[in-house]
Amino acid sequence: QVQLVESGGGLVQPGGSLRLSCAASRSIFNIYKMGWYRQAPGKERELVAIIIRGDSSIYADSVKGRFTISRDTAKNTVYLQMNSLQPEDTAVYVCNARALAYGNDYWGQGTQVTVSS
Repeated sequence: QVQLVESGGGLVQPGGSLRLSCAASRSIFNIYKMGWYRQAPGKERELVAIIIRGDSSIYADSVKGRFTISRDTAKNTVYLQMNSLQPEDTAVYVCNARALAYGNDYWGQGTQVTVSS
C-alpha cells in the first residue's frame, strides 16, 4: 500500500506559478507510475502529468510546455511545476501512484489550485 500526501496548492493570479509536491510513504525508485490528475467542478478527473517507470513522462496536451513533472527518489516525492497558470487550470489536483503495472491505484486527498485575478 502507498500513502500519498500532497502540498503546494493555493490561489495564484493568471500567469503565475505554483509547485505541487506529492510525498509517498514508501520508496518510489521502482514504482510503476506516479503523477497528477485534476478535477474541476462539474468535470471528470483528467490526467495532468505522469512519470512511468521513472524515465518516461506523459502530459495532457493542455499543459504541455507549461507544466513539468519531476521526481526525487531520495525524498520519495514527485513534483509538478506549473507555470503560466490560467483560470482553466483551476481544479483539485490529486496525486496518483501505482506500484505495479497491473496493481492497484492509490490516491492522495488532493490539493486545491485556484487561478484567479
